[in-house]
Amino acid sequence: MFSNLKVLELASVLAGPGVGQFFAELGAEVIKVENVKAGGDVTRSWKLPTEKSDDDRSAYFCSVNWGKKSLAIDLTSTDGKAILQKLAAKADVIIASYKPGDAVKLGVSYEQLKSINPTLIYGQISGYGSDNHRVGYDAVIQAESGLMDMNGEKGGEALKMPVAIVDVLAGHQLKEGLLLALLKKERTGEGSLIEVSLLQAAVASLVNQASSWLVAQSLPARKGSLHPSIAPYGETFETSDHKRLILAVGNDRQFIELCELLGATECIADERFSDNQKRVIHRMALKELLTARINQWLAADLMTLIHQKKIPAGLLQNVQEAMEMSEAKALMVEHDGLRGVRSFVATQSGERITLPLLPPPKLGEHNEEIVKGLQIVV
Repeated sequence: MFSNLKVLELASVLAGPGVGQFFAELGAEVIKVENVKAGGDVTRSWKLPTEKSDDDRSAYFCSVNWGKKSLAIDLTSTDGKAILQKLAAKADVIIASYKPGDAVKLGVSYEQLKSINPTLIYGQISGYGSDNHRVGYDAVIQAESGLMDMNGEKGGEALKMPVAIVDVLAGHQLKEGLLLALLKKERTGEGSLIEVSLLQAAVASLVNQASSWLVAQSLPARKGSLHPSIAPYGETFETSDHKRLILAVGNDRQFIELCELLGATECIADERFSDNQKRVIHRMALKELLTARINQWLAADLMTLIHQKKIPAGLLQNVQEAMEMSEAKALMVEHDGLRGVRSFVATQSGERITLPLLPPPKLGEHNEEIVKGLQIVV
């Protein structure tokens, strides 16, 4: 799909590298340019206590660096600058995540590289935008954007998500911008500068919670997994064999069918539960009634009937269990025992795009190959 696309990744950690892997999965040549003096992408050293690997590819690094070649150079040196400029002159897309001002100091800003490649598409991720020099980190943005304040149990401590969700969201925003820029370039021949800030990506993702405040002046509060405007939605229950399931009932039909399945017909006749808004108001009373019913069932038996009725519900699973689902296995990529998950999940005409991918590269693994291809002496 992107077999002739050349991408330079001047980004580290998660958001930018995730975009680089996206293009690699679709066939682009992606060269990850790393700072050799700093030991490359900082996530190479972010290892779990249980990781036994003695090389420079941590589990975290491997999550977003499949399909790339690594070029480790010093961009403050004459040789490093010469290599980068040669690569930039031939690149279609550059992905960067420098703090405001740093790209100019290194000679790798959009304006500087556009002078040698006028049709260049340059994607820049920052914490707060090009006019704010604050360093952006996912946990801090989760706190400042309101995400943390909403996340957690009622009366409990605010919590950040256990994945760097703002980085992931910003990466998706940058993908969209870069794809639009590629379409523009195809139609007009013009390049583009695409900028995405972590903060604005987070705010744009507040969706209904932002509208709750802007439209209804209702300030979102911590509710655990409960949905603020649908019930029963987000409530969890324990079965007789001590499995836990979550309900996501979205309309009256689903609620009635759930009650009929559970033998809780008294809930259907109860005026407190006659429509969604009333169920939200009386959700604790409803949960108590449903808890008593669900606790009488074996999880497997109940889930079989729930699925037959197409009632939205699922069992709570850990990551190991999730990775064993057939849908997850379809996204797996493997090389010499190293496994990962593809980032692009869409299918095309019913077929999944599963181009072969290079394994996550070791630092500077492709230096000789890349420099030799540029036909310059360093």
